[in-house]
Amino acid sequence: MRVPVSWLREYAPLPAGVTARELAARLIAAGLEVETVDELGADVTGPLVVGRVLAIEELTGFKKPIRYCQVDVGAANGSGEPQNIICGARNFSEGDLVVVALPGAVLPGGFAIGARKTYGRMSEGMICSAAELNLWEDHAGIIVLPEGFAEPGTDAFGPLGVRDDVLDIAVTPDRGYALSIRGVAREAAIAYGVEFRDPADVPLPETADGAAGYPASVADPALCSRYVLRGVTGFDPDAPTPLWMRRRLAMTGVRSISLAVDVTNYVMMELGQPLHAWDRARVRGPITVRAAHRGERLETLDHVKRALDPDDILITDESGPINIAGVMGGLDTEIGLESTEVLIEAAHFDAAHIARTSRRHQLSSESSRRFERGVDSAVQLAAATRAVRLLAELGGAVVEDAVTHLDLGAAREPIALAERHAARVAGVDYPPGAAARRLREIGCAVTEAEDGGTLLATPPSWRPDLSDPNDLAEEIIRLEGYENIPSIPPRAPAGRGLTPGQRLRRAVGRGLAGAGFVEVLSYPFVGERDLDGLQLPAGDDRRRALRLANPLNDDEPLLRTTLLPGLFKALARNVGRGFGDVALFETGLVYHPRAGAPDRAPMLAVDRGPTAEELAAVEAALPEQPRHVAAVLTGEREPAGWWGQGRPATWADAIEAAREVALAAGTELVVRAAQHEPWHPGRCAALYVVGAEGEVAAGYAGELHPRVIAAFGLPARTAAMELVLDRVERAGAPPTAPEVSAYPVATQDVALVVDAAVPAGEVEAALRDGAGELLESLRLFDVYTGEQAGAGRKSLAYTLRFRAADRTLTAEEVSAARAAAVAAATERTGAALRG
Repeated sequence: MRVPVSWLREYAPLPAGVTARELAARLIAAGLEVETVDELGADVTGPLVVGRVLAIEELTGFKKPIRYCQVDVGAANGSGEPQNIICGARNFSEGDLVVVALPGAVLPGGFAIGARKTYGRMSEGMICSAAELNLWEDHAGIIVLPEGFAEPGTDAFGPLGVRDDVLDIAVTPDRGYALSIRGVAREAAIAYGVEFRDPADVPLPETADGAAGYPASVADPALCSRYVLRGVTGFDPDAPTPLWMRRRLAMTGVRSISLAVDVTNYVMMELGQPLHAWDRARVRGPITVRAAHRGERLETLDHVKRALDPDDILITDESGPINIAGVMGGLDTEIGLESTEVLIEAAHFDAAHIARTSRRHQLSSESSRRFERGVDSAVQLAAATRAVRLLAELGGAVVEDAVTHLDLGAAREPIALAERHAARVAGVDYPPGAAARRLREIGCAVTEAEDGGTLLATPPSWRPDLSDPNDLAEEIIRLEGYENIPSIPPRAPAGRGLTPGQRLRRAVGRGLAGAGFVEVLSYPFVGERDLDGLQLPAGDDRRRALRLANPLNDDEPLLRTTLLPGLFKALARNVGRGFGDVALFETGLVYHPRAGAPDRAPMLAVDRGPTAEELAAVEAALPEQPRHVAAVLTGEREPAGWWGQGRPATWADAIEAAREVALAAGTELVVRAAQHEPWHPGRCAALYVVGAEGEVAAGYAGELHPRVIAAFGLPARTAAMELVLDRVERAGAPPTAPEVSAYPVATQDVALVVDAAVPAGEVEAALRDGAGELLESLRLFDVYTGEQAGAGRKSLAYTLRFRAADRTLTAEEVSAARAAAVAAATERTGAALRG
């Protein structure tokens, strides 16, 4: 919300010496997020005055029309003589009042004005447009001031509002009242202890029948608790928006369109109540507020035909839908350039419906932003009245006495609050009466209960966020000053460090980072499209996902059951930005619904601790949340250079990433061929960890299926792995210091010929088991298939390193260990020594 300080001062008479930055500091201390203070017009200096065009001479012979003007600028030029100015604009005539920058002025962008010869004449200044002064968007030409605006020679800075300070406030969802000058002015008045002048305090029409105006009805009070219609006739559609209104709208970030639309926007910015204006001649029959019917459609003001949802709130007449309530109007009833009868709507719609509708249709408007944060439920009649009176004052309209005012809301109940509750929460000894005084300042009606220690506070209509005693305590604390709360750092209990799980996660991160992977964090939300892209079969457990009640994105309404979709999207973004060699990993929770769990977790009370039964109910509703680790990589794993050829990333690198995780946990990883989505059926490995319970399935790794690569837009031959980190942790062993032997190592090579279908991992396991305790390490260094190995056979060459901790091994001991390893491999895999 952009708040011009000059507009705010109309309703909060701040001390004269208060600067915009001082005001911003006070508002920040009170809990508003003032992001910037913009000093508009600070770069405009020098003489800028009002002038009257006395004569215009049309110059010919140039590529574009040029006018040589004589302008009366009073005594501002020091001589009182008319100022001669060259101008190319065509939207003004002799006798018009204009804005003149005299020599010596500097306009936005450092554009200095001087006297110079151009088009064969001496030009002594510049006749200015709104765009040249950064006042508002206007491509019609120079500013033509209304008659009587000011006398020639008058300084134009003040009357035009060239210089002003604007606060840019980031309004949080719980403070919808701050999306208005009214709401911020109230906070400023409280901060400085001055009287607040409520702009909504306008004389309201006296009507005995709230439905005496244009016929209207509300089908369901839960959708709309208050509905107001006011009309005007005889409106002049050619009436211009006054300069002061255009300037204020521009400072708040709203573009001027026409007087009727500008008035509704102006009142919305002033009071925080969105309004809608119809051409009443185009509305057919009574108006009804109701939920949409399935299959209904509406063409909105942006010329898009939208399919409506039964959750949408509609404004309808006899022809059907004419508005998506609170979001955008329909094209058929739009105010046009010939509209003389205007119908103003002000309503209080349900915030949750508007928020869902805005997100569903991807329409975020100034109106929807206010409705979804909660608008004042009692300001509608005042807002509509303010709008029609502005239409009468500025557009020559006649305000109709009849008013439609449907009030279907219930009165708010008082909230009981212990007078010392805020003091106990903050740990500050507030003076007696401070709680009641602060609550009255924000608009609460406060009475004291019979016990003398309890306050009964009824929140004002513009604060729907105040619903329990702790909300009221927060208001008291923030207005008394957060800076008054003492800072008492908590004491960490002695002797506690990282948990084993935390140490493992850090070790895994260090290991994968050291292997060249970069950690990413993805949103834990996925959609059915993501699960389809993984090529998961219908019965796959990963398709059983929890659905969010209020998703951030309708395309991703599910909690993830695998980390892979988020990694794939991050990889695709990086590749799309020109990074072809990418290796990413992520550690995070996935979510699996429990069988028989309730759809929603119970809401716990905030005024006391939960009981054991309540905690058990919450626990029963929570999903299982195992921690996973996953990695994805593509491109060159080893870059090419002067040192030689590079090497592309393959399925083997994905398996090696899983080995890094197992190594960090202190466990062994067993790899076996498998088929599992989303991996390529011929290049997929099942991963098992070996612990006290034996081998436990922990995940999969390999090259992704081509259909998965196409679905997520990944490069060909992309590889990935995913492990259940909790299972790896349970199988792991506590870290131990390695034993370093001072005795020499004995190296033996062995080449074994086996059937091509025998996995190398099985041969390696047999060699390890047969070699015994003297084996220090084993490495596969060559795989050969060819004529010498035989048809359907392959040769695997290993290097075996033997070492003893207490002696130098003899040649006989090394040979015996090697022979035992070969014998075990022969017995278990049918291997034969290669000749």
